[in-house]
Amino acid sequence: MKRNHNLHKRLFCIMAGISLAAAACTKNFEKINTDPYGLSEQDLKGDYALYGAPFNQIQLNIHQYTPDWQYQLQQNLNADIWSGYFMTPVNFANNVNNTNYAMVDGWNDRIWATAYSNVMSPIQAVITRAKNDNYPNFEAWALILKVLAMHRVSDYFGPIVYSNFGKINADGSVTYDSQQEAYNAFFKDLDDAEAKLRPFAENPNAALAFAKFDLVYAGNYTKWMKFLNSLRLRLAIRISKADASKAKTEAEKALSNSFGVIETNSEDFIIDSKTINNPLNIISTNWADIRMNASIESYLVGYNDPRLPIYFQPATDPALTGQFKGIRSGIQMDDEVTYVNFSPLGGFGTKTPMLTAAETWLLRAEAKLNNWTDAGVPSVQAAYEKGIQLSFSQWGLSSAAFDNYKVSTATPKAYVDPKNAANNAPAGSTVSPQWNAAGTTEQKREQILTQKWLAVYPESCEAWAEVRRTGYPKIFPVVVNNSGGIIPNGQFIKRVNFVISERDNNQAGYQGAVVKLGGADNINTRLWWDKP
Repeated sequence: MKRNHNLHKRLFCIMAGISLAAAACTKNFEKINTDPYGLSEQDLKGDYALYGAPFNQIQLNIHQYTPDWQYQLQQNLNADIWSGYFMTPVNFANNVNNTNYAMVDGWNDRIWATAYSNVMSPIQAVITRAKNDNYPNFEAWALILKVLAMHRVSDYFGPIVYSNFGKINADGSVTYDSQQEAYNAFFKDLDDAEAKLRPFAENPNAALAFAKFDLVYAGNYTKWMKFLNSLRLRLAIRISKADASKAKTEAEKALSNSFGVIETNSEDFIIDSKTINNPLNIISTNWADIRMNASIESYLVGYNDPRLPIYFQPATDPALTGQFKGIRSGIQMDDEVTYVNFSPLGGFGTKTPMLTAAETWLLRAEAKLNNWTDAGVPSVQAAYEKGIQLSFSQWGLSSAAFDNYKVSTATPKAYVDPKNAANNAPAGSTVSPQWNAAGTTEQKREQILTQKWLAVYPESCEAWAEVRRTGYPKIFPVVVNNSGGIIPNGQFIKRVNFVISERDNNQAGYQGAVVKLGGADNINTRLWWDKP
């Protein structure tokens, strides 16, 4: 939200525009499924363009690259902050907004609208076309990206429209899947994609049909198989409290697959637009609308973590010269200047990390801690340290830096707000980077999840989901709680309310979704996989 405009005017205009655009998402499923681009077959003939052309938009909208303000609403003013990574220095909507649990529905509609209009609809069109014309490789690719995109949406809301996407009931409604049903459908789609893609990955002479459309792996089938397995492992870990048997089965399926999971940085799943900046660069540098969060300051500064000057820049406030300083979430924010000179973000160029080798090894560490079978991991500690090592190498840090870090007994530091002592807080945790072999299972889990949180940065959807699932890392609660009593003080937001467009235009579907949610449609109702 560009800062050279009147703050409240720009908020009103954006919220109104989002509500109008989002209102059409469910009701226009049939139309947008038919031809999301308005392009004829003649336009898309040659070099697999008929099937591959939509993938550019699909990949660039899972984490929306452009326009920047849409990403700000899709993720930056919600998961980016609730994960403990970032905080805005701006008092949006007179400081009654998502950051302190007063949900701005006009912002949050963008999470849903982008996923369905810009991702799910073209994916469904590709699947239909590829299936009809017998291009199973493109169908498989679309299925993988479908699961990647929509598990993020389910992790915001819970029940979503997934298996019934494009199916309009007689009364004009669209039926939701419960989150459990959606996750089961995710695993089924990964099974289907694996079966379709395997012959191409096993054939060294297979044409790299989607090389020119692939912003991640340049069409490399083997790497896509590794990503598929890694995504399956991520989702298996996510449901480990809700359905332990299913979680174990799916994790071991991923870990025993002949293609394996992502193991090296060369296999990292990083979307690279090549020409369009990651919107976080614009929101932080050009607009000054986002800054370091106090929670990640506590860990990175406390650990003297060498990733700190890569992830963030020093504060520009003259009183904080050379220091890295974050803003605590949900504080009393009276203006947009007091905290604007706290630490900006480091640059991300045109790249967006989505699932890396560091995350995969730390997933394997938790799987091993759960006593799941993984022949490639000798111990929990080995996987834990490998995950940290690969995070360091991902960001260009030396092996010497890792060697020093893995034996560090440093702990998170207390947070001090130099502008308002009322926001000060003691450190939430005492865990160190050095593996605690004598620790309890839960202490080891906290270490694994803390390092995974640091490693998946800046992918806040994943970070926020894992904070909710496990309670780790221990981040600071909001200071000002504007939830109206929905969330007890000291506790954290658990989900996003279903969007206005669905409540207004898909009432029967919405009512069914609330039943499947298993609780009130508010921000304190736990998702299916989020067990106490």
